[in-house]
Amino acid sequence: MNIYLIDAHPLILEALAIQIRRLAPIATIHEATNLGDFAGQSATHGAPDLIITELALPDSSGLSSISHLKALHPHCPLIIFTQGSAALLEDAAIQAGADIFIQKTAPISDISSALRALVAADTTVITQSGDHTKKLSRRQKELMLMLNQGLSNRDIAGQMDISEHTVKVHLWRLFRKMGVNSRTQALAFGRANGLV
Repeated sequence: MNIYLIDAHPLILEALAIQIRRLAPIATIHEATNLGDFAGQSATHGAPDLIITELALPDSSGLSSISHLKALHPHCPLIIFTQGSAALLEDAAIQAGADIFIQKTAPISDISSALRALVAADTTVITQSGDHTKKLSRRQKELMLMLNQGLSNRDIAGQMDISEHTVKVHLWRLFRKMGVNSRTQALAFGRANGLV
């Protein structure tokens, strides 16, 4: 797994790299301080399987960095790990193409659980044929039922006894497995294929 970390602060890069190495010892981690540095490294070391980036970079600011990275690697999971306010930025970041939004001020346990779920992501894709339910994990089946009940991320977190960050990561994994981009699409797919 080729993971690229992009942040202008060396301590953040080092802390993220240490955490990811604990969770995915076989992953290859590349550290970049800006988008130009990332472009050079990805040209040398190969395309990313996962990108984790700050929004505020020396050569880009705000949502433009998301657009830039998604234009280069449209199918690569993109995590925003930023000091910016989730209340102000999260929805816009997701709309711009980010897959997960994590604030740097989140508890370390939330950050660790989110990273753990991401680096261990199941890449199995559900198709329109066969027994779909066997390809969903127990937790994903629970998520589908909770989505069908109209529960919010906070409600799901309370029922599963996990953080909202972790709920978002599990939903991201579920959506990727189903080939959808939203709760509405997931429910439509699930109902059409007997998953709920």
